[in-house]
Amino acid sequence: MKTIRIGTGAGYSGDRIDPAVDLAERGQLDYLVFECLGERTIALAQLARLDNPDHGYEPLLETRMQAVLPACKRNGVKIVTNMGAANPLAAAQATARVARSCGISGLRIAAVTGDDVLDAVCAGDYLIEETGAPVASVRDKLVSANAYMGAAPIVAALAQGADIVIVGRASDPALFLGPALHAFGWQMDDWPRLGSGIVAGHLLECGAQVTGGYFADPGYKDPPHLARVGMPIGELSEDGTLVVTKLPDTGGEVSRATCTEQLLYEVHDPARYLQPDVVADFSGVTMTEDGPDRIRLAGGSGHPRTGLLKVSLGVQEGWIGEGQISYAGPGAQARGQLAADIISERLRLLDIPCRETRGELIGVNAILGPEPDTPAPREVRMRFAARTDSRADAERIGREVEALYLNGPSGGGGASRSTRRVIGVLSTLIPNHLVSPRIHMMEV
Repeated sequence: MKTIRIGTGAGYSGDRIDPAVDLAERGQLDYLVFECLGERTIALAQLARLDNPDHGYEPLLETRMQAVLPACKRNGVKIVTNMGAANPLAAAQATARVARSCGISGLRIAAVTGDDVLDAVCAGDYLIEETGAPVASVRDKLVSANAYMGAAPIVAALAQGADIVIVGRASDPALFLGPALHAFGWQMDDWPRLGSGIVAGHLLECGAQVTGGYFADPGYKDPPHLARVGMPIGELSEDGTLVVTKLPDTGGEVSRATCTEQLLYEVHDPARYLQPDVVADFSGVTMTEDGPDRIRLAGGSGHPRTGLLKVSLGVQEGWIGEGQISYAGPGAQARGQLAADIISERLRLLDIPCRETRGELIGVNAILGPEPDTPAPREVRMRFAARTDSRADAERIGREVEALYLNGPSGGGGASRSTRRVIGVLSTLIPNHLVSPRIHMMEV
């Protein structure tokens, strides 16, 4: 029975690069998948493309390609990735430049476009899933609208001989389902097989989460050598069974526990995991140990797709200005709280228009809120942030916090400040016939 080996080179935009190189060199892979695109990531990429039409793809694309292309070319490993973000064509061109700089030739690079559906969404009468309001109600703040494409264009690109497939917004598991469809010739209405492919993609898409990274909890769950945690490898067979493993001399672990946590991660209903290609059913999945750091999964299934595609809407929500400063020693908590109170009053005195403000002491009340009757900490870091409509107003927040050096409680140090644009994420659903993927092939 035919089996393919798929390695995960990245599970998010800023993931480590050296484990991907290790996989490319020693993983005996057929495919290396880089999953780097989050909901806000693509909206920010759209803004970058507006500023410069040659930008808008994953900032680490060149660095990653420089690192892995020589080994992938040498070992016949194909690359599938969503590092195209808002500009897959520019990403493909950048990849071609990297290949030439490495002295690599004979590569076919496919850029897949078509997920940008801003015009279609604005022309239709669609509703925001989170609020029920019409998309038209946020039209003046809308930055981007990108549909989650399925695996079909990836399959088509591989069928045209692509060595590298670069997409924009696609379903994360589709990056792994595409190679399986291409390798095994599964039909697009073979729902059990498609569901099994989504199980594989979902297990592998988050990188080291399934090999012990996000799993670790000292004293309860202690995967070894996390500084050297290995990225996962999926051995996917033609019948839909999957073995999750990793390189033997890397850190972390692959166990029933790590696979169970990842299988349920971000899944509301395991029996109905909605994807562009299939409604996947995880409810019958079984796991068995198949050797050290090897878990075999079977029993994934699926049902017909809905005919609708989720669209991620990026919405401008103003700016956040932030400042931080630390206090230590006796009375640190009281001095930190006084600092936050001073900034709050300063914003009122200066009449800085803020949509919302937040003053907190990190380590005391920043995440879980205040806890009564706890010992006073020896050190705190005060963080004050405010959301404004303009960058200029946001920048004033950090300056006020920095001014606490001489105008606030004693002993403040290590002040920092930052300003960033806020991109909100909403969603809507559109009929899948409104998305028309297109493959652009280039050769090096």
